[in-house]
Amino acid sequence: MKIPFYQVDAFAVKPFKGNPAAVIMLETFRDDTWMQAVAQEINLSETAFLCPKGHDYHLRWFTPTTEVDLCGHATIASAHILYEFGFYDLDETINFYTRSGRLTSTFNRGTIEINMPRLKVAPVEPPTLLNQILNLEPVAIAASDEIALIVELANPDQVRDFQPSIDTIAELDYVNFAITAPGMGTKYDFISRFFSPRTGIPEDPVTGMAHTFLGPYWAAKTGKTQFHAYQASARGGEIWVRLADDRVFIGGKAVTVLKGEMLKQ
Repeated sequence: MKIPFYQVDAFAVKPFKGNPAAVIMLETFRDDTWMQAVAQEINLSETAFLCPKGHDYHLRWFTPTTEVDLCGHATIASAHILYEFGFYDLDETINFYTRSGRLTSTFNRGTIEINMPRLKVAPVEPPTLLNQILNLEPVAIAASDEIALIVELANPDQVRDFQPSIDTIAELDYVNFAITAPGMGTKYDFISRFFSPRTGIPEDPVTGMAHTFLGPYWAAKTGKTQFHAYQASARGGEIWVRLADDRVFIGGKAVTVLKGEMLKQ
């Protein structure tokens, strides 16, 4: 049995930018061990597995080492494939059923917008390891439960120039680590970088999920509910963020770079 395989650069308008994700189209879900092995073989930050649920789809996400509860860029990639290859008309809403509940996707003028949970953010005391990780003075420190530690830096250059110690970041009591700064001197409202070595992703190129807490973080500081953001990894990518009471709408563009079939299962 041949299984359709796609690779998409999400949060990008041309190949080799943004964040690559694999999209695997299944008729029924395979066992977890097989899906994890596929994700490890593909070795991108995320592999999305789609399985039909009536007119909708079940969606699961695997890094090379583990299944995760929420992923933005692989959801953008999945929606992009479903729209581009005619599974849905461009004016239709896609419903994805995931470990984080039902996520929806819409398409407008070349941009895919996904509806994701809004994560809570609160100030926290600096962890003991933070001075060793940063080697500079942060402006503020917050967290989204144990999901992520958020560190605000003074300016975009400090974010871009940050040299991560991945092994030390992995020792934090948080699954993920994000640094961010206001977008002063740029066209963006804020910029960020995102690290998740404990899930097998040393630095993620562009992270939709991170903006489910970065959006609320910057909303609390600025009073704004809409943002144009940039993730300043080596590949880089633009994200549009729109906040509602308990949801965050994450927008991005995408481009397909590979299309093929898995031959060996």
